[in-house]
Amino acid sequence: MYLIGLTGGIASGKSTVARRLVEHGAVHIDADDLARRVVEPGKPAFDAIVAEFGEGVVGHDGRLDRPKLGELVFADDAARTRLNAIVHPAVRELSRKLIERAEAEDPDAVVVYDVPLLVEASVDHPFDLIVVTNAPRRTQVERLVQERGYDPIHAEARVDAQVDNTARLSIADVVIDTDGSMAHTMSQTDALWQRIRQERARA
Repeated sequence: MYLIGLTGGIASGKSTVARRLVEHGAVHIDADDLARRVVEPGKPAFDAIVAEFGEGVVGHDGRLDRPKLGELVFADDAARTRLNAIVHPAVRELSRKLIERAEAEDPDAVVVYDVPLLVEASVDHPFDLIVVTNAPRRTQVERLVQERGYDPIHAEARVDAQVDNTARLSIADVVIDTDGSMAHTMSQTDALWQRIRQERARA
């Protein structure tokens, strides 16, 4: 198995790169999806969040009211730290199981673990390669406004709430510049796939 850690800031093109790698044959594991799965009603993390933040974070449907929880922790570093202390270990454990399953099903699998908080959550899987998608703050804000409907002030706050790009770039083995055209992003991703194939052929 070959394990890629894919990270980058919000609206930096991670999903585009992940989709392209899947088209080439990679197995995709999405940390955001896992973070939703581990807080489903009945899961230990759900109970722990309700115990920590109160019944007010549970919606009418019995699930977490994610927008309300987000409002609680977005501007409160201490609350966000408490939430992360519940969610991150649960995600880490589930991702470990899924990576092991992918390897059991295909020992030659290339697994892309798409994890926005790779730096912040101190994700420590034994990655063979860490890939960082990189776009300037201006581009990230524009994408959030144009593609996701954020108002500009909220978009800037979301970008600024994340770890500085410098911290991500310092751990990167490969940086994919996503500030240009879609074709430019795709060609860099295709080159990355060729590099991985060549490395594995030599191994």
